[in-house]
Amino acid sequence: MAVHNAPFARSLRLRRLFRQGDGRLFVVPLDHSVTDGPLRHGHLDPLLGEIAGTGVDAVVLHKGSLRHINHDWFRDMALIVHLSVSTRHAPDPDAKYLVAEVDEALRLGADAVSVHVNMGSPQEARQIADMAAVAGECERWNVPLLAMVYARGPHISDSRAPDLVAHAATLAADLGADVVKTDYAGTPEQMAEVVRACPIPLIVAGGPRSTDTDTVRSYVSDVLRGGAVGVAMGRNVFQADRPGWMAATIARLIHDSSHLPDRDGVDDRLALLS
Repeated sequence: MAVHNAPFARSLRLRRLFRQGDGRLFVVPLDHSVTDGPLRHGHLDPLLGEIAGTGVDAVVLHKGSLRHINHDWFRDMALIVHLSVSTRHAPDPDAKYLVAEVDEALRLGADAVSVHVNMGSPQEARQIADMAAVAGECERWNVPLLAMVYARGPHISDSRAPDLVAHAATLAADLGADVVKTDYAGTPEQMAEVVRACPIPLIVAGGPRSTDTDTVRSYVSDVLRGGAVGVAMGRNVFQADRPGWMAATIARLIHDSSHLPDRDGVDDRLALLS
């Protein structure tokens, strides 16, 4: 799974994402306000101050948010600028569309960019074309691409069905993403099948909001046992009573080598960054 022809700049930015050197990745998406309205904790700057330095590897933000936050929080975290949106009030909330460009994200200081595609949406064609176009721009500018790909639409009955999760991951890899974020396939064994078929690092969406820390820890452990390199967990962090403590708890789980399924898997993930 090693990428042997990654240019220096792209490799450097990938290492900023995978900053712990263990091939693991803990991302906190904070782009929900465009979809759902203000986050529970209101302004982002105090929230970022709570989670900075806890072991979070990267956060996902929209471009306008960067005007209102302290850049000092990113001494130990990478910045991923999200390029696509929709709101829950739209006729088709699953129809994502681009609102920013790769070179714009670079001017804002991004280490990587992300796009969201809902496979099965009536507007799937435009979303896939957008992701392919963004991947081309990422290739031009040597910027890592995180593709958030899910099976969602009127004919999707179970978005976590292993075959659909595997298809979503393959779609991201085949169109040029460096990392894919997708749904959990249900069990560690089913997730392992998805990971084996995916040639790029795979992180799993954070799951439903839970007030029980043990439930969240168990979920993350199962994800790692399935071979995913980490999680992208938003609501279970920023809606927690103590977001910094929750972020640190999850970070320790993700970067604890005792959870690694095998040494070969670690070596493969590290080779991706060389």
